[in-house]
Amino acid sequence: MAANLVTLGSLKVVSRDDLSQSMTGCASTSCGSSEGPADMDPAIWARVKDHPCYSEEAHHYFARMHVAVAPACNIQCNYCNRKYDCSNESRPGVVSERLTPDQAARKVIAVANEVPQLSVLGIAGPGDAAYDWRKTRETFRQVVAQIPDIKLCLSSNGLALPDHIDELVEMNIDHVTLTINMIDPEIGAKIYPWIFHDHQRLTGIEAARVLHERQMLSLDMLVARGILVKVNSVMIPGINDAHLREVNREVKRRGAFLHNIMPLISDPAHGTHFGLTGQRGPTAAELKALQDDCEGGANLMRHCRQCRADAVGLLGEDRGQEFTLDKLPETVDYDPAAREAWRDWVAQEREDRRAAVSQAVQATAAQVAPQETPLLVAVCTQGGGRINQHFGHATEFKIYEVDAKGVRFVTHRRADNYCTDGAGDDERLARVIRTLEGVPVVLCARIGDCPREALAAAGIEAIDAHAHDYIEPAVAAVYRDRRALPAALTA
Repeated sequence: MAANLVTLGSLKVVSRDDLSQSMTGCASTSCGSSEGPADMDPAIWARVKDHPCYSEEAHHYFARMHVAVAPACNIQCNYCNRKYDCSNESRPGVVSERLTPDQAARKVIAVANEVPQLSVLGIAGPGDAAYDWRKTRETFRQVVAQIPDIKLCLSSNGLALPDHIDELVEMNIDHVTLTINMIDPEIGAKIYPWIFHDHQRLTGIEAARVLHERQMLSLDMLVARGILVKVNSVMIPGINDAHLREVNREVKRRGAFLHNIMPLISDPAHGTHFGLTGQRGPTAAELKALQDDCEGGANLMRHCRQCRADAVGLLGEDRGQEFTLDKLPETVDYDPAAREAWRDWVAQEREDRRAAVSQAVQATAAQVAPQETPLLVAVCTQGGGRINQHFGHATEFKIYEVDAKGVRFVTHRRADNYCTDGAGDDERLARVIRTLEGVPVVLCARIGDCPREALAAAGIEAIDAHAHDYIEPAVAAVYRDRRALPAALTA
């Protein structure tokens, strides 16, 4: 990577020297990117290190792409309405364009040429990728023929998946997401009004029982064949919220790699059964409490964005409208140069970042008493693991928890950006402040005086002194400033 500004596709990357000037003294060779986390098998790390959904670290650097080629579905969920052409909504199941496999392959190649961070192609509907299997299989076949290094993923409710496990293995699909909301059919009957299986439409507890059995079979078969499984569960207050602790234990017992507990999206405007009947979604505090209670069970994913079925880009952004069919060339040839350059840059950046994080953790442990209470910190970032976004431009905040043991990503909170057309919006700022309830610190690249004062009046300190620093060391430094032991005790 050259020392000057480098352009990869449509992405500009500032040189490492410029970005890392505040992280002097970090030994860049202390932790190679190939080593991975100390508690993870190196072979597993090699499979997940560039997958933004399976690795929290990877989501800072790598992008995913979903192609909407599988509209048919074999179950009905009370939280789902596969509404067509809702480009401004960010929720599973909605798409702006349904694609044929030929169209999807052309789109993937165009995106790969323009988005060098792209590492994963997923099929997440808008129906069920395993039920609409012929379209799923043909899409993957065409893409891999031209981009052989791209990772392939699919999402499924598990009902039809056991019929296609052998083909998944043959196609080298080694990441699968299963949606499992219950292991008790009585609870399942409150979530699923019907399923279609074995040429029959089933309802009630019988439907939920068959779905449960097929989901467990899917999980067992995938794990037995070495395919990594992420289990998605939708948290529905009053229906399955307490029950998800049992789900977490069971999917861990059966070998799931990750468990992603997501909040129910329940807006009447979406036309779902739950939305129209007043079923509420969980609060941020309720979701975090459930996730915390499940620690020690299956490993938890906390950085999910509940992506659309046609999402493109880093998690937390969606560039899908840049790549609609009318904007694609009729023919496109794949050029791997930008993606290869991006991966080379990320490999070195990971080493630098890990060294900086290790140094920050050691400093915090030496300066802060272990019994000090954790601190929640919100971060404005555009990716790359840096604090590199203006407060007024943030449409979500990444929330970190820090104490003497280290810095942990815990969740993200969506919000409307404060600045619109170059000016602040007081109503939007009020909503942002409500979004940040319970989080006393915000780190951003820049912030104006007016929003800084409004945040301060709400008990939230806005700090832009760590602009473009790595997130975890900056969060740790803020914590040390607030919690550090007196110098006499650390001498």
